[in-house]
Amino acid sequence: MTNWRIRDFHSADLDGILHLWESLKATDVEPVYALSEVLASCEKDHAVVAVQGDQMVGAAVGRAAHDQGWIVFLATLPEYRGRGIGTSLLAAVENRMAPHGLNKLSALMPEAETRVEAFLSRGFALKKNLRYFERTIPVQRQELGALGQLGGRILARDLWENVAGMRKEKELLERRLVLPLAEADLADEYGVVPPRAVVLFGPPGTGKTTFAKAIASRLEWPFVEVFPSRLASDPKGLAGALRETFLEIAELEHCVVFIDEVEEIASQRSGEPPSPLQGVTNELLKIIPAFREQPGRLLVCATNFIRALDSAFLRHGRFDYVIPIGLPDRQAREAMWQRFIPATVVDDVDVELLVERTEGFSPADIEYAARSASQRALEKAVYDDGGAASGGSVSVREAVRKGPCTEDYLDAIGDTRTTVSQEVHELFLEDIDALGRV
Repeated sequence: MTNWRIRDFHSADLDGILHLWESLKATDVEPVYALSEVLASCEKDHAVVAVQGDQMVGAAVGRAAHDQGWIVFLATLPEYRGRGIGTSLLAAVENRMAPHGLNKLSALMPEAETRVEAFLSRGFALKKNLRYFERTIPVQRQELGALGQLGGRILARDLWENVAGMRKEKELLERRLVLPLAEADLADEYGVVPPRAVVLFGPPGTGKTTFAKAIASRLEWPFVEVFPSRLASDPKGLAGALRETFLEIAELEHCVVFIDEVEEIASQRSGEPPSPLQGVTNELLKIIPAFREQPGRLLVCATNFIRALDSAFLRHGRFDYVIPIGLPDRQAREAMWQRFIPATVVDDVDVELLVERTEGFSPADIEYAARSASQRALEKAVYDDGGAASGGSVSVREAVRKGPCTEDYLDAIGDTRTTVSQEVHELFLEDIDALGRV
């Protein structure tokens, strides 16, 4: 974990910007924009800074004009380079500029500038014979209105990387979904038809929603979640509202559409007379083929109860893949614990023991146990160990500096009620063999 953080620029940061400017000049790199321009943009445009403690160690400044954005200034102190600060600063300033609906984000750097990794990591393209960086914004300005009406959003680009562990699932999704969609021309050369619709199934809390969002983040496509429960109150009825929603989605150039708990509107049809939901299932079965005809979009449906889905819903021609998302294996659990345990104490915690004790835990269970352990350790340090809050001589800051220990995590694990029972897990393994399609 990092010991620096990104925050918005404050007026009191002007001296820090000046210090960063001077550090650039000291390396014989002449900034493109004048210092007065940079300082003016800090105050009236978009600026973020990286700080460690009370020290500013980096800054990025951006300016938006119509549908074009420019990076006016990017710098980190020499001793802090190579830590990913520049990439994080670019990500943060781009997020601040996103409401402008930019089509393109560019940066003009001096020819002598050699620190280009931050731009390349953020998806900018290096133009030949120039230190000119340009990044195309995936969502065009004219689409933002339609996206907003649908309740859609642009997700952060780092969600894919932030999915801890789950290496096998990530590799499968990367190969089957992301590769042919992101490299459509290359896929076409090999005769690969990019997927249009997939089902993610598995026990509750295993990360199906997280994966759907991560796929949108990885592709840099807008993410639109369709909530059948909300559509049910529409005067047109659930079936009519569902049809209208997908007609609006068709106006977007690219999109990942997500329907969670899809069994609510695509359950097995049976009985006489037909139930009201059967009309909704029929409508959804009509919508999917029309959706599949439109390039640049992906429908992701998630379910905890795949056996409840109508058999016609899962057949070939509607869904390209039916992908299981199960409980994390040992390697994935270790990655999750490494992520959730504070960096200040992780070397003193028996992570292997925590991994062993959380077999059968879902990612949500592990996150809950980790947060619970941290909360318990904080309360114990402040209220039970002679902290200032209990009248002791130790300050609160000194008391909480210890952090959670192995015992705190084991106690939290012991008190965590797992989401997935052994019976549910065994049924899931049967479903993989009977219904999985990867």
